[in-house]
Amino acid sequence: MLQGHQSWVFQSRPVILASAAVGGPFEAKGALADDFDLLHDDLRMGQDSYEKAEKKLLEDACNKAIEKAGKKKEDVQFFLSGDLINQIISSSFTARTLAIPYLGIFGACSCSMEGLALAALLVDSQSAELVLAATSSHNSAVEKQFRYPTEYGSQKPPTAQWTVTGAGAALLGQEGNGLRVTAATIGRVVDMGLSDPFNMGGAMAPAAVDTIQAHFRDLGSDPSHYDLIATGDLGQVGHQLASDLLKKHGIEMPDEKFTDCGKLIYTRKQPVIAGGSGCACSAVVTYGHLFNRMYRGELNKILVVATGALLSPLSFQQKESIPSIAHAVVIEKEERE
Repeated sequence: MLQGHQSWVFQSRPVILASAAVGGPFEAKGALADDFDLLHDDLRMGQDSYEKAEKKLLEDACNKAIEKAGKKKEDVQFFLSGDLINQIISSSFTARTLAIPYLGIFGACSCSMEGLALAALLVDSQSAELVLAATSSHNSAVEKQFRYPTEYGSQKPPTAQWTVTGAGAALLGQEGNGLRVTAATIGRVVDMGLSDPFNMGGAMAPAAVDTIQAHFRDLGSDPSHYDLIATGDLGQVGHQLASDLLKKHGIEMPDEKFTDCGKLIYTRKQPVIAGGSGCACSAVVTYGHLFNRMYRGELNKILVVATGALLSPLSFQQKESIPSIAHAVVIEKEERE
């Protein structure tokens, strides 16, 4: 049901029957390694290219989520996925393997919550009984497409972030036990004129703020309604900018309630500069770490605001600025009295 201008409230409260987080060798050394379902020790995952390795990551995450839910691929009506590789080939080729009716989406690094919101809408409207939402990214595949091949060894500025090698998937259904998707806010494209591909956090922060404001306005809520609010992959620089912008708009975010997936996934000893990024960043942190915290009873209601920079190598070469977007999803453990 539409509420306000750009938010949905899901009356049936679609259930997340299972989720899965898969990562690479660098993520295995990160701060959240224990929250992954599967960690590969080979950056190529036994494949002959990094792009094929990313497809392997996404297939693993999808199959693991379906398996954990006790379902079969044939039970799933729709598969929603997007990624960063040109023409979202990781998602499309995974759909070929899964043989599930497929809707490809593109929101850059906001794909995790874009897919989850659309999956919940399909289930809530009774257009489907089971929907799989997923996304992925691979450091070596994405870096050479948007910046430089990792073998080049170029020096990066302090604003740069490290693309997560991983994939996350969630299976939503009409009935069952699990966490519930209760609302979502679909973001607008926001462009503040930044054009530096090494400052994704700065480009995306205004979009995150815009969506958070819209969410609070549409649902009549504020930070006190949530145990945790997590942005997608703003990193250290973008997260601080988002905090400052929210304060300017009269929204005080308590430090203990406001975090960023790009700040959480790696340790300070890892050379990630400003933090993590990529489609898999918010996906693996949410579907792994944050969900595990909810299962343990540490969190009951969270708002995940996945952010995406909608640039391409072509738009950068034509000296375009970086339009950005953010989508927010509310996930609850149980009804609150």
